[in-house]
Amino acid sequence: MNYIGVNGGVVDAADAVVSVRDHGFLYGIGLFETFRTYGGEPFLLERHLKRMAGGCRQLGIPYEPDIDGLTEWTLKLMERNGLQEAYIRYTITAGEDVLGLPAGDYTHPNQVLFAKALPPRPPELDTNGKELQLLKLRRNTPEGKVRFKSLHYMNNILAKRELTLYPPAARGAEGLMLTERGEVAEGIVSNVFFVKEGRLFTPDESTGILPGITREMVMELARSEGLEVETGLYPWEMLSTADEVFLTNSVQELVPVTTLWKENEQRTVGSGTAGPVTSLLLKKYRQKAGIEQ
Repeated sequence: MNYIGVNGGVVDAADAVVSVRDHGFLYGIGLFETFRTYGGEPFLLERHLKRMAGGCRQLGIPYEPDIDGLTEWTLKLMERNGLQEAYIRYTITAGEDVLGLPAGDYTHPNQVLFAKALPPRPPELDTNGKELQLLKLRRNTPEGKVRFKSLHYMNNILAKRELTLYPPAARGAEGLMLTERGEVAEGIVSNVFFVKEGRLFTPDESTGILPGITREMVMELARSEGLEVETGLYPWEMLSTADEVFLTNSVQELVPVTTLWKENEQRTVGSGTAGPVTSLLLKKYRQKAGIEQ
């Protein structure tokens, strides 16, 4: 990643800087969105920017979504970095302000854009899936009524550090956090779904999860296929006895979970390979992205 986007321009990575007085640095006041391209075009960008705009309004950060402008900026950054497809991170910080918590709105936010190569996805992942390790660390409560995709990521970082203590981490496992009440919340970088008796379940936003863009799309696709979709509060035992489990995020799409771990206790999900609902929804998602017929 030789070039980074800053406030609409593209600069050498060494020159991509923001002030130490930026409240994104001082207090974590800022938001970001991660998305990917298909065929060189950002996917579901309108939805990502709608979520970004809603969060900025609550934080007092002036921001008006510009889909065409951001697309053009993204493609220019990808070209400078020699990328045909990319993982994109778009960040808006509060900008410089006084030392101390402000009483009013911010006025000069900063925008930063990163583009890097997409992580490789082995074809066998679609069938063999990955492992999911239950963590002891609990999901913290959100900053407001619904969790922001904010610059404050300490809970996730601590969860990632805990995950490295378990053997499945070396095989690429994801970590799962519960709420303080013991309800299934979400993965470190993913939302979680499970299937029981042909019905699709995912934790409700009241658990403090980030309401993911891919999560939203998957629920829409499931309903369009006639599947019953339910959000609610679910104990680990309900997840651990599911017929299918899968994870979602904007870069990894849908990832089947075929093994669950609780400390040293291992449980195989279903037949040990991706289930029919997971495979159907992954196919429909890729069709939506224009990469499958």
